[in-house]
Amino acid sequence: MKYHQLKSFKKTVLFLTLFVFLISCKKEKKEVVETPEVQTEEKTPFFKISLAQWSLHKAILDDKTLKGIDFAQKANEMGFEAIEYVSQIYTKDIETMGMEALLDTLKAKSEQYEVKNLLIMVDREGDLASSSEKERNEAIVNHKKWIDAAAFLGCHSIRLNIFGNEDNVENWKKFSIESLTKLANYAKDKNINVIVENHGGFSSNGGLLVEVMQKVNLDNCGTLPDFGNFCLKREEGERWGTKCIEEYDMYKGIKELMPYAKGVSAKSHDFDENGNETTIDYRKMLQIIKEVGFTGFIDVEYEGDRLSEEEGIEATKALLLKIGKELN
Repeated sequence: MKYHQLKSFKKTVLFLTLFVFLISCKKEKKEVVETPEVQTEEKTPFFKISLAQWSLHKAILDDKTLKGIDFAQKANEMGFEAIEYVSQIYTKDIETMGMEALLDTLKAKSEQYEVKNLLIMVDREGDLASSSEKERNEAIVNHKKWIDAAAFLGCHSIRLNIFGNEDNVENWKKFSIESLTKLANYAKDKNINVIVENHGGFSSNGGLLVEVMQKVNLDNCGTLPDFGNFCLKREEGERWGTKCIEEYDMYKGIKELMPYAKGVSAKSHDFDENGNETTIDYRKMLQIIKEVGFTGFIDVEYEGDRLSEEEGIEATKALLLKIGKELN
């Protein structure tokens, strides 16, 4: 090949090489541009979270740094969308304001701060499972006013207790069924549920409480399973305050009560360095709850001493969110 032909050939090869290179770059660039972005959707829990007023009872009743009537505002500030009242917190307010004025105020506050009223936990209004018919009837009358209050506030339920005043399980079942049936029938036309919490004594025996639910057999009578209230007997026969000497299996109890649940109470006392509750396996509890198809509200009910009430509330909420997202 002659010199000028060789030179021309080299130019052609160089040109073709450059052309192929440019086409390759353009194609690669185009492919990069057309690659869709991968977006990961953040998971949400399979349930909603509310705040139980008892989590703030020290601030309201002891320290007096928070007024009971400002509960909705405080819950809103802490990022909660729904609240659960405790009747005994308003004893003095009822004495000074009257029930009607109190309810007007609570409803206005909940609307102002855009939180949903879920239920009222009713305490100290008489023993619905007492062996005394007179005491039971008085307790029924006392609870009816809270059913009316719940209906006015737009709640779905009142939570009540069935303690009983004797160590006779058959009488306890009989009187509990009688009182619950009367209250559920009264509440039915007001679209209110009457729900029982495992709250000590026979009521903390999941199997026995299920028997009561089955005998009442009304759609608006159910349970409020609480993670931590499964003590059957305490020292000196006390209902509260002394050491628990006989306890029902909490996981078995929750599993038994969940089919009748209109809500759930996530009790908490303390947390380890990883944010886990030190006495209750929250993952195990939430797995049980998920398996029955519950998608309603689980309330935060912190009762510990090491953390402040607000810190305990935040820790409980964070744990519920973390595990709830992982299980969804």
